[in-house]
Parts: sequence; structure tokens; C-alpha cells
Amino acid sequence: MERKNANRGFKKLRVWEDAASLYVLACKIFSKFPYTLNRVAANSMDAAHSIGRNISEGYCRRSLREYMNFLNYALGSCGESYSCYDSCRQAGRITNEDYEALEQLHYKVENELLRLIVTLQKRAKMGNWEDNFNG
Repeated sequence: MERKNANRGFKKLRVWEDAASLYVLACKIFSKFPYTLNRVAANSMDAAHSIGRNISEGYCRRSLREYMNFLNYALGSCGESYSCYDSCRQAGRITNEDYEALEQLHYKVENELLRLIVTLQKRAKMGNWEDNFNG
């Protein structure tokens, strides 16, 4: 059954879908960590999860200004996520193969997010944004 809801339009965004995929991949990789690194694993998974959560929360705010703020939070979460998996690679906690899988998907998400921000900045300059559920 297909459900339609104007507040769930973020689900049509490729960057949101890819951010969800990044979270799934992070869970697969970091859930293998030993109990002693449980906190590191949880932080790494949460940083990846935060990207998509911020995209969706900003979208649901319906205000362009708030949306862009949350996209910038998502961009910050991208930085945090990168820092997590890069430092884990340097510490020998994840394999080069796992690092490359995370890096490829993360790079895609980060660039999609940057493009979305630029697009919305252009729309803001043109005044081409409706702060309601009809737009």
C-alpha cells in the first residue's frame, strides 16, 4: 500500500535514501566491534544515522531557513561520521575494504548534500519557496 503525505517528501530525495544506506552499512561494520569498543561503535553508527535524521527533520520544518539549518547539521554529521570511520581505520579497527565501502558511499552522500544546499540557496535568492504543504 502506497502512503502519501506531504510531510514525507524527503523520502523522494536521493540524498536521504543514500544516507539511510550509509547508516545500514555503518551498522553492519561497527556492530562487529568487541564489547570494549561498544561506545566507539555506537557513536560511529549514530553519526551516520544523524545525517538522514537531520535531512528529514529539516524538510519537515517546512521553513526554508530551518531546512537549510538542518541540512548544515547533516553536513556536520557527515564530518563526524567521516572522522569516526577514518580514525577507526587508522587504529586498525576496520579493514581497508570496509573503509573503502564507507568512503565511497559517504563521499556520494556528502556531495549530494552539498548540491542540495546549493540548490536551496539559489531558490532562497529567487524567493522560489513555499512555506506550506502545497508547495
